[in-house]
Amino acid sequence: MHIRVILPVIGESLLDSVRREAEAWAAPGTTIDCVSLERGTASIESEYDEALSAPGILQRIDEARADGVDGVFITCFGDPGVHAAREIIDAPVVGGFEPATLTALSLGEKVGIVTVLPNVLPMLNSLARRYTIERRIGTIRVVDLPVLGLEDHDVLLNRLFEQASDAVGKGEADVIILGCTGMLGVAEELKKRLADKGFDVPVVDPTGAAITWLESCVRLGLTPSRTTYMPPPAKDRAV
Repeated sequence: MHIRVILPVIGESLLDSVRREAEAWAAPGTTIDCVSLERGTASIESEYDEALSAPGILQRIDEARADGVDGVFITCFGDPGVHAAREIIDAPVVGGFEPATLTALSLGEKVGIVTVLPNVLPMLNSLARRYTIERRIGTIRVVDLPVLGLEDHDVLLNRLFEQASDAVGKGEADVIILGCTGMLGVAEELKKRLADKGFDVPVVDPTGAAITWLESCVRLGLTPSRTTYMPPPAKDRAV
């Protein structure tokens, strides 16, 4: 099984860490490769960033289709370009939000998301409405760190724990989701810290949810429905 991970930002400095994280979740026999964009933004933290990244993402989807990959993970919690991508490739495509939230909803009644900045809250609320799950999202909170400022795991974990423990303690969440795919390698430690405080709740890592979701779809032989994701009509396009 071959899964292509698309890092929907410019630059190559994060590729190795993103690939290692995806490989850590993948089953034996799954091959992971990872590519970034030739044009776009350094991170996605707004609708503007997401719009600028879309052409580069779809370019990488065209390449993935030509390479015959079995599944594609666009590694961003905002699911940029996911629905457009499903129209042009006969392989399952996910971002971070959809597989993480659907996994979380199978584990508890109310979901709490802890994400990066206030800028992304409208984007996540919009996704919740699109997927018709807004009634089961008890809270969306922020650690007030930019995507490119998540490399200090001590600071990140402290802020995640502060927000997650408060959400669970106030009855706003039964499951915690890491609301950015850049929050690498912290899910288990956060779960342990919550358990030490007396909160026995799952913590869903969006990368883990996405990779295992794709593997399940591939093994089940599932691809995007063509009554939902219809191929775009033929016409001239300048991109």
